[in-house]
Amino acid sequence: MRNWSEMNALTLAYLGDAVYELWVRTHMLELGHEKVKELHKQAVSYVRAGTQAQILHALLPDLNEIEHQVVLRGRNAKGGHPKNVDVVTYRHATAFESLVGYWHLNQQNERMQWAFNQVDTILQGEPLQETEAH
Repeated sequence: MRNWSEMNALTLAYLGDAVYELWVRTHMLELGHEKVKELHKQAVSYVRAGTQAQILHALLPDLNEIEHQVVLRGRNAKGGHPKNVDVVTYRHATAFESLVGYWHLNQQNERMQWAFNQVDTILQGEPLQETEAH
């Protein structure tokens, strides 16, 4: 597989979207949601662009230099965006997905899990847990 730095940021985001979606679906089951309609409703609240942008903004202070580079590449990637979300929010969501794709490709599972463990805290507006060395 090619080096992540040679990949198009939208390709990283494509992979990151799938990885994050799988985590969200698993997380919904762990939280005890069992009805498919409820699972879908809750999952959508986690994967929508506004939520992903919110997560990214909360994580930014704890990202290392390389992670910041990945985020900038994802944010600046040229591509369309859905009509139901503004372009800035969508680009930040793409940046988050690029970061997840980067973590996955580089097998930085502990780092990715740390970020995913912050999601509920971020969505509830609480302070983040201390970051581990990165």
